[in-house]
Amino acid sequence: MARESWTSRIGFILAAVGSAVGLGNIWRFPWMTAENGGSAFLVLYLGIVLAVGVPGLVAEFVIGRRAGKSPVGALESLSGSKHWGKVGLITVLAGLVLLSFYSVVGGWILRYFFASATGAYFDAPGAYFGSISYGAGAAGFHVLFLAITAGIVAGGIRGGIERATTVMMPIVILMLGALAVWAGGLSGAGEAYDFFLTFDAAYVQANALDILLSAAGQALFTLSVGAGTMITYASYIGEDRSLPADGSIIALLNTGVGVLAGFVVLPLLFSTPNVDPATSGPGALFVGVATAFGELPGGRLLALGFFAVVSLAALSSSISMLEIPVAYLVDEHGFERKTATAGLAAFVLVTGTVSAFSSEVFGILAGPVVDILLTTGLFAFVVFAAWVLGGDAVEEFTLGTRFSSGLGDAWRLLIGVVLPPFLLFTLFNGILGYLGWQAPVEYVAVAAIFVGLAVVTSVQRVASTERADNAA
Repeated sequence: MARESWTSRIGFILAAVGSAVGLGNIWRFPWMTAENGGSAFLVLYLGIVLAVGVPGLVAEFVIGRRAGKSPVGALESLSGSKHWGKVGLITVLAGLVLLSFYSVVGGWILRYFFASATGAYFDAPGAYFGSISYGAGAAGFHVLFLAITAGIVAGGIRGGIERATTVMMPIVILMLGALAVWAGGLSGAGEAYDFFLTFDAAYVQANALDILLSAAGQALFTLSVGAGTMITYASYIGEDRSLPADGSIIALLNTGVGVLAGFVVLPLLFSTPNVDPATSGPGALFVGVATAFGELPGGRLLALGFFAVVSLAALSSSISMLEIPVAYLVDEHGFERKTATAGLAAFVLVTGTVSAFSSEVFGILAGPVVDILLTTGLFAFVVFAAWVLGGDAVEEFTLGTRFSSGLGDAWRLLIGVVLPPFLLFTLFNGILGYLGWQAPVEYVAVAAIFVGLAVVTSVQRVASTERADNAA
């Protein structure tokens, strides 16, 4: 049976943007920005998106298009080694873990959308969020959100994912833009813009490491790199086109949506009495913004539109998370798409229900587990592209572009030498932070450099040996 492909370039770009644009932009980006010094976080975040996110995104595209397979099959077939196939299994696990908590948050969003029509949370937003976050109700809406996600994925690439995202993403961008214009007229808009856009060098100097780690985590999460999503989506590309151009467009649109969300959420928070934007944290969307809608004229209608946007954004990301393991079962084990989707949805129904009843499980999955999986995944992908594919990666990079091989070589050097130690540095610091341990920054940096170089050298040596054996 012929493998599916995207109908058009715009379909691929909007699907990839849909994967990247989700709760990471509208829920996580505003509160991370507020919690990390506003513009200080924004500047570092944009820098990491350009220097780390886009090159890593293109590395995943290169692997996916080169192989025409999902991550497990792509890494195994391109390397000729089953060991790399096992590394690819990390992406299957990552997709299932992501969806196991993400569908719970998606359920919260659906519940807020329906509750906006009655203003059920307006009187006591904090108490309302506390009452619906976990338990039977949260589990029920998690199932509803998961069912919608599975229905779209079961429809296939063209009939399900591409059709849905080409409708949803323009709506999300247009409605967010309209809400941003409206929020600009609120009483706290000027103060919010100043906080969001005025760079505070002193704050950066005093909190540089914390901001850097937060910005790096946000960039990887929101660009949807490290989980194998972009390898999977690029594997359905049916024509030669510029992967660097597509990656840049996707990163630009994704970042633009995050900034737009900031122009909506932050003015709402700054316009609401008794709400501190810098300490709102993860509840900024569900408590701070909900409080603002309760105090504004026409709050129900505005809240309905806002949570409709958030619901569509959340859904566009969740379908990409489910597509990773579905593509694996279809490509590597010959399952029918609908059968694979139903079986995996049943699995996530169980794991997600556990998250819906347990804040501890939810916190572990949404925090350290996801951060470790995404960072480890992207580390493996950039090392693979640079040192296992090597010259083939450069060829794939320049295919469909006017770039010289020199620019491709520079990209390979970036992902193969610079990015691995940086990713290990963020990974090591994250693990130490979750364990409650402290280590001097310079020690962690040196360890990241040495481990990164050791891994790169080992992979390069093994890849050279395997190429020699294959040639013989």
